[in-house]
Amino acid sequence: MKEPSSYKLPGIGLRNLKTALSASLCALIYFFLNNRNPTFACIGAIFGMGANMDHSKLHGGNRLFGTIIGGFLGMGLFRIYLIFYPDGENRLLLVPLLFIGVVILIVLAQIFWVGAVQPGGVVLCIVLFNTPINTYVEYALNRMLDTGFGVAMSLFINWLLPRERLEPWVERVKAKFQRSSLPPR
Repeated sequence: MKEPSSYKLPGIGLRNLKTALSASLCALIYFFLNNRNPTFACIGAIFGMGANMDHSKLHGGNRLFGTIIGGFLGMGLFRIYLIFYPDGENRLLLVPLLFIGVVILIVLAQIFWVGAVQPGGVVLCIVLFNTPINTYVEYALNRMLDTGFGVAMSLFINWLLPRERLEPWVERVKAKFQRSSLPPR
């Protein structure tokens, strides 16, 4: 373990700033869209930012495809549940439906997008256990739309501000600050 006096806080890097910019732009845009909550768009933006465009595509794809697979799967399974319990009075049936859903989710993720399992499982569980019976379709579709928007924002920011373009600019700014902080001769 390091001595307390030798501990140095990590720096704020370009990916950190681009992630914050992407999530904040999502929140700002959603601010102007009445009745839309930016939470899942911001989460999509945070998941969608990578060190470079390839990492953004991978991580954003995990989140987006997982949300799509889990959302559609959750809607289908919840519909089956409602056939047996239209008033939603017996939630115990959701347990075997979840089991079936997770098995199908993993198979679908292996076919379409391997990294989709975890985010797909989150959406599947939310649709099955935390969504009112009259809004489960709307909820799932909105999660897909919002996540897609957030991931697209991060891909756009990473395309607009790639590391290769930003590093020379950062070096110029650092050099300027170093020159200005030197004591006068």
